[in-house]
Amino acid sequence: MRINKALLPLAAVLLAAAPAAAQQADSAKLATGRTYARWFHEGRTDTLWSLMSPGMRQRVQSAAQLAAFRQSVSGRAGAETEVVSESATEREGGLTVYERVSRFATAPAPLQMTIATTADGTIAGFAIRPQAPVAESRFMDYATRTALRLPFSGDWYVFWGGRTREQNYHVIAPDQRFAYDLVVRRDGSTHTGDGTRLEQYHCWGRPILTPGAGTIVTAVDSLADNTPGQMDRAHPAGNHVIIDHGNGEYSLLAHLRRGSVAVRSGQRVAPGDKLGECGNSGNTSEPHLHYHLQNGPEFGRAEGLPAQFTGYTADGQPVARGEPVRGQTIH
Repeated sequence: MRINKALLPLAAVLLAAAPAAAQQADSAKLATGRTYARWFHEGRTDTLWSLMSPGMRQRVQSAAQLAAFRQSVSGRAGAETEVVSESATEREGGLTVYERVSRFATAPAPLQMTIATTADGTIAGFAIRPQAPVAESRFMDYATRTALRLPFSGDWYVFWGGRTREQNYHVIAPDQRFAYDLVVRRDGSTHTGDGTRLEQYHCWGRPILTPGAGTIVTAVDSLADNTPGQMDRAHPAGNHVIIDHGNGEYSLLAHLRRGSVAVRSGQRVAPGDKLGECGNSGNTSEPHLHYHLQNGPEFGRAEGLPAQFTGYTADGQPVARGEPVRGQTIH
């Protein structure tokens, strides 16, 4: 994922977005975020300062600095006029991240407020920044040429997928405009226990299969799998495979388990061949599969293409050809 630099001054940049963190939004979590957002807009910065963690206080420096930041936002953006969207997401480590996108009287574009809190309501992160625009694409009406199958067997859950911002946070990146993040969920969770160990995740070690016939361009297998909640930003895709389908389309399958990649550069593969296993390498906070189709062989240097899969089910209903979307269980 790419994170644009904020155009407004930030009290703190709290934590990188976790591509596939398990989502559990409820009214209590939303209520906490809403309350803190309201206090910020009302100028109750002393109250917010009293709730900040030691690490946050060190970054913000003082209650006066927080008040000055609030005044700066108010001076540049004016009053909040409309809440466009909001969500509360439970992240690994017990953090709940509240995101609120709002329009303001004098801001040219919506602003996104992000507040991370611990279970007891302590503020562990806070940021306000312009909402990144959706990437323009000349491929909105593109029909996938390769006969694609889902790159796994069994039931998987679409954590991010679709063409809108609400469905898919990838839409801000040109190369990942139509990307998917896929996990396995059981009883509403991606893992058992407290989620601190990789083997607790339902998708960990599951076979990742070739989505369409082609030739392996890139196969990376040496990067370590992260402890849940930690990310390797220096290697965004982690262990990954790129397949040239021979028609201007290239599949990228990322975050594979170290030591599991079963193919090499130059090798021909057929649909359903095993490429590797689901892992947690690269810029990811928990095990999942990142998949996207692109029009070039290099990660980060191509344009994203719609990926239409054939012969699968979505929430139990047969789909002859389609694009899965966030919230669906696909098989």
